[in-house]
Amino acid sequence: METIHKIGRRKTAVARVYLSEGTGNITVNKKDLNDYFTTGTLQYKVNQPLMLTGNEGNFDLKVSVLGGGITGQAEAVRLAISRAMCELDAENRLTLKPEGLLTRDPRMVERKKFGQKKARKKFQFSKR
Repeated sequence: METIHKIGRRKTAVARVYLSEGTGNITVNKKDLNDYFTTGTLQYKVNQPLMLTGNEGNFDLKVSVLGGGITGQAEAVRLAISRAMCELDAENRLTLKPEGLLTRDPRMVERKKFGQKKARKKFQFSKR
């Protein structure tokens, strides 16, 4: 099996995942998964697609992630892994789709507009 390469995004975070056959090692930016994503919640998010498809310990994942915060990065990695699982086997799509793991979360920070304090906040109106 050759290496599968997939990209996932969330907010401003971009994750590139390289999936190859192996023993279940997940390396994120040349660190172990548990060293990079320290909280259990983030580790669960990253492992979710592998758990649902029953592929824990079957593949080695090399992840390169940049931009955004730690949560956005974890969700970007999750999307990339989910896409890789679908390319691996079309049946995986049926388990991942209902969980919402194949949908890119479109919420991003709105830009600040010219002549305003913030994206939505205006300067206080003064009559005189």
